[in-house]
Amino acid sequence: MSREPDTRTRLTHALAALLQDPRPVTAVQRLRGGSKKGVYRLTLDHTATVIAYLWHSTEDYWHTGDADPADPFSHASGPHLFTAAHHALADLGVRVPRLLAHDTTGTHHPGAIAFVQDVPGPTLEDLLERDPAAAAPVLDRLGAFLRTMHATTHPGFGKVHHLATGGRPHAPSCEQAVLDRALTDLDEAAARDARLRPHHARLTTALHTLAQRIAPRSEHVLIHGELGPDHVLVDTDGAPVLIDIEGMMFFDAEWEHSFLRLRFGEHHPRLRTRTPDPHRTALYDLAMHLSLVAGPLRLLDGDYPDRAFMLSIAEHHLARALQTTA
Repeated sequence: MSREPDTRTRLTHALAALLQDPRPVTAVQRLRGGSKKGVYRLTLDHTATVIAYLWHSTEDYWHTGDADPADPFSHASGPHLFTAAHHALADLGVRVPRLLAHDTTGTHHPGAIAFVQDVPGPTLEDLLERDPAAAAPVLDRLGAFLRTMHATTHPGFGKVHHLATGGRPHAPSCEQAVLDRALTDLDEAAARDARLRPHHARLTTALHTLAQRIAPRSEHVLIHGELGPDHVLVDTDGAPVLIDIEGMMFFDAEWEHSFLRLRFGEHHPRLRTRTPDPHRTALYDLAMHLSLVAGPLRLLDGDYPDRAFMLSIAEHHLARALQTTA
């Protein structure tokens, strides 16, 4: 259930107040996978369902204090990030669960709450495992969504909400932001896993060498930032529905595709958008591997429950990072 014992009561009262729905809540289930916010399915009258998002430190396994909005890679959690990303995607015709109501006043919960449509279908990850043939047209529609997003450009880069409110990033370019983050991830991962320490100097040199090969760029595209098949629901019409959108930002398409290649594997060609820059791709691939070592190991400093899964991610990407040469 929740890490906070009275969550069910709070959600029941919030639902009645925000949606003006008098039906009783007969079941509340915390859904698997949410590590930055609580994701709950509420059942009303034993039949209808609605999803609740909760943003609060008690629901966030990653919580390390206030995030820096000018850092595109800072902690991507919060109602303002969610609503800005939701509006941007909805305006483009990219499917997201319908936003029913939200509240940031703390009236119904110490944190913020949003109620969204419950999309009844499976995740794309489940569908790919169970029926790859049925998943193929969903992948094609997801590819069309990505091409729409990557055709949407901005001269600046950073999270959608930050740019929309006039913010600017600290780093002068996407590649510098990636390099800075990768060097930090390398330091942090090496401090937690001794196997990286003999390779620290070599990987540091590789990161700088790869970054120096990149030509400047003045246009950035809209990316999800963490789009795996587990972050895509499939509705009853076979349409993909994007979730976990708080990290959405204007950035390089190569960063999106570094993650897509890792998560979609052989299915990635269906999701191709722009012609990639091979030099950005090389840097971003190595940075992604280092991030997926440092991040899971950092998460395990806390009380995240699925420790074996996170360790397996870190182990896989440690091996991939050690294989890299500049």
